[in-house]
Amino acid sequence: MVAEAARGSPKPGEPNGVVAGAGPPSRAGGAGRRAQRLRSCLRTHLLVLMTVSGVVAGAALGLALARWVPRLSRAHQVVLGFPGELLLRLLRLIILPLVVCSLVGGAASLDPVALGRMGGWALLFFMLTTLMASSLGVGLAFALRPGVGIQVQPMQDKQRCPTKEMLDSFLDLFRNIFPDNLVKAAFSSYSTRYDTNGTQNDTMKALCEKDDMNILGLVVFAMVLGVALRKIGAEGELLIRFFNSFNEATMVIVSWIMWYAPVGIMFLIAEKIVEMEDVGQLFANLGKYVGCCILGHLIHGLLVLPLIYFAITRKNPYRFLWGIVPALATAFGTSSSSATLPLMMECVEEKNGVSKHISRFILPIGATVNMDGAALFQCVAAVFIAQLNNVPLKFIHVITILITATASSVGAAGIPAGGVLTLAIILEAISLPTKDISIILAVDWLVDRFCTIINVEGDAFGAGLLQCYVDNTKAGEGSLGSELAEVKDAASTVPLSPEADPLILKMVKSGPAGDANTCEKESVM
Repeated sequence: MVAEAARGSPKPGEPNGVVAGAGPPSRAGGAGRRAQRLRSCLRTHLLVLMTVSGVVAGAALGLALARWVPRLSRAHQVVLGFPGELLLRLLRLIILPLVVCSLVGGAASLDPVALGRMGGWALLFFMLTTLMASSLGVGLAFALRPGVGIQVQPMQDKQRCPTKEMLDSFLDLFRNIFPDNLVKAAFSSYSTRYDTNGTQNDTMKALCEKDDMNILGLVVFAMVLGVALRKIGAEGELLIRFFNSFNEATMVIVSWIMWYAPVGIMFLIAEKIVEMEDVGQLFANLGKYVGCCILGHLIHGLLVLPLIYFAITRKNPYRFLWGIVPALATAFGTSSSSATLPLMMECVEEKNGVSKHISRFILPIGATVNMDGAALFQCVAAVFIAQLNNVPLKFIHVITILITATASSVGAAGIPAGGVLTLAIILEAISLPTKDISIILAVDWLVDRFCTIINVEGDAFGAGLLQCYVDNTKAGEGSLGSELAEVKDAASTVPLSPEADPLILKMVKSGPAGDANTCEKESVM
């Protein structure tokens, strides 16, 4: 009782029944924790907030100049858009190292021999769904025509020939896929040109070189080089590590560029509004573009992927989809498939009955090569920009868009606005101006989140299909575990692509039950 009395007696200077630090300090501690969470959230989404602010400021500046200042001369428009021009030049600058290094590292991390039969089926599923998403995006853009209606001057192209035959277009496509000079492919591509003799009225064909980067040739070479380096084993590891290190340095440079992006976007949008005669039509077309992207994502996520799952497994796909709703919500909130990966593993394992061996094997691979949402948005954006510039897209251009969007998804950059950088690659491949990327950047913060949802949903369905494949072939848990352990051992010798690598290492150390909020990297992937 003496002890209880001693514990219960207040100290001098304290009110009766109140222990020091037990009252208001606890409320202060709760407020401090809330403030800390708020600061963490603002720090995580600071780039998005700055981008949206740049869009609003650019629109306000452009509308003010268009209303209160007489028609600006061309020289004044150039000065107004110069900070935005610097942003586009920096983005074009980073395309070459980004393509080569990311694709070499991505292809080298996916050794078909180490992946085995299950990995081969998974890669086939991811590539086919990405191609289907690209085709859906192109089809919707042609059907809804979000970029039609704005009166602009047609893009000048001194080497475009309207009478080019289909056979010559296909031959030019394969000439660009297999360049004869890799260095020259960095700044020129091949195209068949028709020369007319004025005196005899004869038409002659000649093979010429355009001043455009041969993206297709660089993509194919980088992927083949990555597979070849992985094929030679230990002798190629040093060069693979070099490309991965080069790629990591490129990611850092891109992150620096993207912190300048809000300023560049503000002046690009202001310049675009000033030079447009009908600003309302521009915003209407931009709204149609966003609606086209969201509609494509809804069709692919609620119809295409579930139908594929149902056709193969004969199970209810929407029950499977309901089990991963928390992960999809996290994908929408964080706009990062990397941050969603641990929660996605937990959902597919506990709610959808996918084996841990399978989820830990297939989901990191999907985070690297499965970019359905990003591919769909890039194809819609490419057609949208072509329509804005009154550039008719021929069948060969559509094929080029589909090939480039699908191939560039391997080892895609897990960085802010990484999908927009891939869009720049597609525009370069079909000779469209990259300056209109500023319009895409204005709404990328919204479209990006739907892209991430589709990306992680495709990963989850891939895990479910692989589980069904294992169950149907009656593969024993021991043989499955040994095969996946062999894959894990083979993959651990070579760093994976930038997006998957940190998460793989995190899982090896602490398992899949990590906190999704510990990864604050934003990405369209």
